[in-house]
Amino acid sequence: MIAKIKGTQDFLPADTSKWQDLERVIANVSALYNFREIRTPVFEASELYHRGVGDTTDIVKKETYDFRDRGDRMVTLRPEGTAGVVRAVIENKLYADPSLPLKYYYVGPMFRYERPQKGRYRQFHQFGAEAMGSLLPQTDAELIAYAVTTLRALRLPNVKVKINSLGAKESKLAYRERLLRYLEPVIGGLCPDCQQRFRDNPLRVLDCKADRENRILVDAPKPLDDLSEADRKHFESVLGYLDAMHVEYAVDRTLVRGLDYYTHTVFELEANLPTLGAQATLGGGGRYNDLVETLDGPAFPAVGFAFGMERLLLAMESVSASPRDESVHCFVIALGDAVRPKAMELMTGLRHGGLVVDADFMDRPLKGQFKQAERLGAAFTVILGEAEAEAGTVNVKNVRTGEQETVPQTELYRYLVEHLRALEHACDGSCEACGDECH
Repeated sequence: MIAKIKGTQDFLPADTSKWQDLERVIANVSALYNFREIRTPVFEASELYHRGVGDTTDIVKKETYDFRDRGDRMVTLRPEGTAGVVRAVIENKLYADPSLPLKYYYVGPMFRYERPQKGRYRQFHQFGAEAMGSLLPQTDAELIAYAVTTLRALRLPNVKVKINSLGAKESKLAYRERLLRYLEPVIGGLCPDCQQRFRDNPLRVLDCKADRENRILVDAPKPLDDLSEADRKHFESVLGYLDAMHVEYAVDRTLVRGLDYYTHTVFELEANLPTLGAQATLGGGGRYNDLVETLDGPAFPAVGFAFGMERLLLAMESVSASPRDESVHCFVIALGDAVRPKAMELMTGLRHGGLVVDADFMDRPLKGQFKQAERLGAAFTVILGEAEAEAGTVNVKNVRTGEQETVPQTELYRYLVEHLRALEHACDGSCEACGDECH
């Protein structure tokens, strides 16, 4: 038997309905913030990620899926979404759009060769957003509010925003040099990963989980210590706008994020939920004012975020919510080959009216067809025999009550809609099945 590749998943119908619910919330919240969907290829020239994400990041050094295609080009399966969006903006000259800022969101698969664990896979999915063209601090704040609103729309409790600033390029470089001077004589007291990061990407040392409580890191200089006056004013303005929007946050002086392109604001969103395990982080992002220029575009500031969608689905499991009703509205039973064309005609009309309709496609006997209707959770069965076809009627059975009525075929749709509405409102507001007050 050929099995799926390690770190990948099959999404069966019971799973895909949850994905559809999540994607629907993302689309609805994105529309509220006037963000429009953009779709980019799942593979790009490897240079895009080496230059954009950074050669020293763990993603590029250890995790990318790189291959040489039949045209002898080096290609990489996308490990994150921002670089591809930036490439699309440059290639299509979207930076010249007069209605700036550009406000895009994306949903799609990403690929990283990392150790699979709960909520993390080698093929995973991200929801991300980018606001491009604005230097103003309210853009940073709006992106954070947009991210928080998405989590609220998913009804996730205990959401926390952690935020920090790395400053502009000059502040970031000044801090990097000070951190290197501080760490050089004491780096041997940190874990092997930190010792490697010290050589390649020293800011990532602050992000070490193993040495988080180590006095060397506790006492290390922090990015906020080296902000210029302009950078400090930008960060304070971001916090002020978050206060105005009643977005709660905590300044985390050690937060740096894992990608080289970040400048100024960086942030993460987390929720302490039992289904997430020890890792509470759901997503994060920040400002990347220099990335467009790095990839041969014009000076074009931007800020964005990304969520791991598998992590969001895990978080949603902590929320008590009724599962989506996946039953069918009616199951059509044709008694004999002669009436099956008419049955198919009736089914088509009902579906065009928005009803979920199914029928037997396995040539089951009558008893088996009724059993299949039960398995599918059909609210009604519609029975059509030769006598009914000649009379222009059908027999409609309410599966819950067992009551059956003869209904003209021309009135079938109206009959089903009215009775389905009656079923929806049959609760008197105090039934135990609802578990809450009905409205």
